[in-house]
Amino acid sequence: MTEKRSGTAQKAARVGKATSTQAPAKKTAAKTSKVGKARNPASVRTSGKAKAPTLLSGGNPQIVKGDGDGPVQTYISAMPGWKHQVGLQLDALIVRAVPGVRKAVKWNSPFYGVEGQGWFLSLHCFNRYIKVAFFRGTSLLPLPPGASKNEEVRYLDIYETAELDQKLMVSWIKQASKLPGWVP
Repeated sequence: MTEKRSGTAQKAARVGKATSTQAPAKKTAAKTSKVGKARNPASVRTSGKAKAPTLLSGGNPQIVKGDGDGPVQTYISAMPGWKHQVGLQLDALIVRAVPGVRKAVKWNSPFYGVEGQGWFLSLHCFNRYIKVAFFRGTSLLPLPPGASKNEEVRYLDIYETAELDQKLMVSWIKQASKLPGWVP
């Protein structure tokens, strides 16, 4: 048996409006991401358990961008295997060499800089090595070994079997921090 509706209720049903005999449709405040999936703000995780970061195809941890030491430490803690210890070592060297260093995670990589001068160094994990990028690397002495498509950038690739020359690394860090940095 079908329910009879008043003329107002029938018209409202045709145009999608609620009447006093119908429950109003709920509006959601969900946002749509770039891939078209709805994000519900109420579904944000509030429990004490943090989700382990995903490793991207090249072995680099996928970390939410953010300013400060927190996101950088999250990145370092997510570095897989031997890279974790090297990440801790590099971070400690940078902090000792440049008091008050500015830190952030951008483009799934930790960045180090000086306030008002830009970024002088970043790290990035690959499957077999860690790439340290010196944004004004061509001004460093001695010149870091890895060339770049960008004429000012130089790289140092750190492999598991390589011994990190801490004295040279600190020298490069100090030199790089005194140069005008990269500003995206």
